[in-house]
Amino acid sequence: MYTIQDVCGRTGLSAHTLRYYEKEGLLTHVERTRGGFRQYSDDDLERLGLICCLKNTGMPLQEIARFVALTEEGEQTLPERVEMLRRHRENVIARMAEMQRYLDKVTWKLDFFSGKLRAYEEKQAVGEPCTK
Repeated sequence: MYTIQDVCGRTGLSAHTLRYYEKEGLLTHVERTRGGFRQYSDDDLERLGLICCLKNTGMPLQEIARFVALTEEGEQTLPERVEMLRRHRENVIARMAEMQRYLDKVTWKLDFFSGKLRAYEEKQAVGEPCTK
């Protein structure tokens, strides 16, 4: 079992975020000590890993909560969960392709301006006057 501080250290999430995820139904069945302190299991850490993965790849928290709720309902929800993940994967692939296009543009501009900088520096080295 892990304390909230242990989980914060392992995941990089804040205690506030962990409590929020619990409140929003993303993290269910977190055990508590007699004193009321949260105790997280390996299963909780596994679920947090999935939550973070889905969130960091753009799935809205409401949709993640839906996925978690379906998981709680059992195997009969497997078709819907698989479809949710398939759609999400397609969205991630599309976003990656879009980011690749942006990266290509930035790389082209970097190459362009690096060439201009080299030419400028060469002119400076031989004492030629600067031009735009």
